[in-house]
Order: sequence, then C-alpha cells, then structure tokens
Amino acid sequence: MSTKQDGATRIAENKKAAYNYFFEERFEAGMVLQGWEVKALREGKVQLTDGYVVIKNGELFIIGCQINPLKTASTHVNPDSIRSRKLLMHKDEIRRLIGKAEHDKRHVIKDREGKREVERAMKTHHR
Repeated sequence: MSTKQDGATRIAENKKAAYNYFFEERFEAGMVLQGWEVKALREGKVQLTDGYVVIKNGELFIIGCQINPLKTASTHVNPDSIRSRKLLMHKDEIRRLIGKAEHDKRHVIKDREGKREVERAMKTHHR
C-alpha cells in the first residue's frame, strides 16, 4: 500500500502489528532488493504480517517478509518471495538497538532468576 506522509512515500504497512503491539519507537531502514522485488513492491505485492527483524553480526535482516513476483517477471530470474533481506541503517542506530536488545535479555534473565528464588522459598516453606 502506498501512502504519502510528510513528503515520504510508505510502500507497505503492517496494520496487524500496530493493532497487536505498542510501538515505543519507530525506525526507518532501507532494504537491499533485487530488480523484480522493486517492481513488485511498487505494485503493492508485499505481505509484512509474518516478518520480523534479527541482528546477525551487527547487521539487520528481515525474515518472513513476503514479496510476490509479478506475473510479468522475467523468465531468466528465479524469484524467491520469502528470502531474508538485509536492512540498511546507520551503524549508530544499529548499536543502539543491540544495546536495547541486550538490556531486554538481562531484564528477562533477572526476572526468571527472581521467580526461581521465590519458587524455591515457597517449596522450603511448605515442607
């Protein structure tokens, strides 16, 4: 879906994610695409609902984003509609995201350990 917003063109939007989740921050990233993918995106042949981003070796990749080839795609191209695609962001922004992900992991681990301690205390108290 292509919409005009503040002078920029938004090609696709995941409305389901906006409905199911609260976004603390929004980031803008480029995406490494093949020629047939660019043409398909311009025609709105993209599905984002199953997509998610992973950080691998300090780089961002989107997995599960589906770009369906046009019926008029070239015969010498073998399109892979669900391949992983590299996202392009400034290194400082990626570092900040990595820092937040590490912080989240520490928080989850701390919560898990706290729950284990409570469970241990309850078991010894009930004996």
